[in-house]
Amino acid sequence: MNKVKVQGERWFPSENSFSDELKDLWGDWYCDSEVGKLRSVLMHRPGKEVEGITEHNFSEYRFRAPMNPERARYQQEALADVYRNHGIDVHYVQNQRVDRPNAMFMRDLMLMTPEGAIVCRPAIPARRGEERAVAATLASLGVPIIKTINGDGYFEGASAMWINRETVIIGTGSRTNDSGARQVEAELQNIGVKNIIRTEIPYGSIHLDGYMNMVGENKLLVFPWHVGYDCAKKLMDLGIELIELHDIEELKQGMSMNFVALEPGKVVTPAGSPNTKALLESHGVEVLEVEMDEVMNGWGAIHCMTAFLKRDPVLPK
Repeated sequence: MNKVKVQGERWFPSENSFSDELKDLWGDWYCDSEVGKLRSVLMHRPGKEVEGITEHNFSEYRFRAPMNPERARYQQEALADVYRNHGIDVHYVQNQRVDRPNAMFMRDLMLMTPEGAIVCRPAIPARRGEERAVAATLASLGVPIIKTINGDGYFEGASAMWINRETVIIGTGSRTNDSGARQVEAELQNIGVKNIIRTEIPYGSIHLDGYMNMVGENKLLVFPWHVGYDCAKKLMDLGIELIELHDIEELKQGMSMNFVALEPGKVVTPAGSPNTKALLESHGVEVLEVEMDEVMNGWGAIHCMTAFLKRDPVLPK
């Protein structure tokens, strides 16, 4: 019996989209919001790299004060326990450089999307190279990397904020330039983001989470004196409620906006900011507090330390 020979050029491609096959071929990774139920995160345990931060050199690494390594580790682990207690998988970066004490602030090093991660390129020399260990860890987990910021671009993950599946804010400033922002915009548009809200991050803030953060599907906590009018107007036109935080001491010193939503209307936030907590609760937001004062010596807190790997989609009502 003669066998039919099939020539190579007669193999036809699959018409399935990348997102259709993502879960089967790569794993269960997804993020299109800041508030969808959190399922999986990537963190970095403070290691040897934070043991040399002293009163003599802390400013070289953009720390606001020396850091007690054991206390910083204890506070980060307490946050990780909150995540685990809420059914969230906590993954850790492997083989990070031991000369990069800012590496615990994972939000700056990647941005998760519905189809995979964008690996960032930090702006300051003291952080360059941290992203290599992040990329290797993502690959080991099976998280697709859809873009690595390159060329003359620099971009940090906290310069972007998901509003919904079709809308993302991107801020440019000292940590993200136009080239980096355009690279991210192109990738987001390629996967179906229709509304890119560009805004300038003001002098005095380095990332968007310094003055805005989502607390619910249509609720955004903002420090009104830093939000540009055009940005605010576009958000309000989309039906986003802006909740104004006026306590600058809690915002800047207590990092009260540096929280992570566990699900819509429920956040885990640094302890010690009673006015911010009362404001959120008055808008129906449940607030869990974790001590973060030692971690904050590195000018970061909960949102800075947490890179999302999976959130449930927020379905339109």
